[in-house]
Amino acid sequence: MTPQDIASAIAQQHPHMLAGEARPYANSWLASDKALPPDMAGVVQGCRMLGFLEHDAQCVMQAWQQQSLRLGGFDVSAWPVQPADFGIAPAPRDHAFASCPHALGLYAVLPDAQWVGRMARAGVPTVQLRFKSDDAAAIAREVHAAVAAVQGTEALLFINDHWQAAIDAGAYGVHLGQEDMADAPLQTIRAAGLRLGLSTHGYAEMLHAEAVSPSYIALGAVFPTTLKRMATAPQGMGRLQAYARLMQQHPLVAIGGIDASRLPAVLQTGVGSVAMVRAITDASDPEATARGLMKIMQAASKTVKNAL
Repeated sequence: MTPQDIASAIAQQHPHMLAGEARPYANSWLASDKALPPDMAGVVQGCRMLGFLEHDAQCVMQAWQQQSLRLGGFDVSAWPVQPADFGIAPAPRDHAFASCPHALGLYAVLPDAQWVGRMARAGVPTVQLRFKSDDAAAIAREVHAAVAAVQGTEALLFINDHWQAAIDAGAYGVHLGQEDMADAPLQTIRAAGLRLGLSTHGYAEMLHAEAVSPSYIALGAVFPTTLKRMATAPQGMGRLQAYARLMQQHPLVAIGGIDASRLPAVLQTGVGSVAMVRAITDASDPEATARGLMKIMQAASKTVKNAL
């Protein structure tokens, strides 16, 4: 098969991996592809046809190459999903962050400590304070208030971005984006005993995050969201399922545009948690909405377990 044949076959046989708009083959090849073996040139070109960003297409190509070596041949129908083919080291690891439950359940992302307290008292198992401010004193007050707000409940509290305030206040964990991950002193956070959650948006970011052995990995955005401008297209259910299978040794949180109607299908991919923002904070009765979402998740989780 020529690279074009392989690329076209990959795009045709794995349509569930498409995100964004499909690209024609004419727009999917680069002059540098000539240095690759024909089958791997076809793979990376097929990934581009499916809308993968270049760094993600390269990750898939390298994994497919390792898979071919392991299996003794190239199979265009076998999308790589084995951790070893992606260079993922087996657990346990000495540098791993403290563990958290594999299924974090409903994960409410909230703007202030008052909201954190409301959802913790409503029984939401995992909450995140996403407090936006440039005022260090205000951040410290809000983080301490959020830690106090979950006292007496079973809620696990993660603090978005503000790792030093989270350490000072004794929070359960910290959640960082890819940009913040590069600047934050991960060793300091780990030594303080805090759990660490990391945002990812595709293969390259997942592998980068996984290498530091975080407590959980967030996968998104699954569906379109108006919460913030995203640099990548919504990943979709097909990619989410592949990501969840690849990263199954980690607690996983799906995020982005997920509502009650989409919850069961999202949970069937194997993720143990779903993060929600506006589905809760924009609800007319947030507590009742949260309880309803948790009932849906419980029912969906039973269905998944029975299917195993």
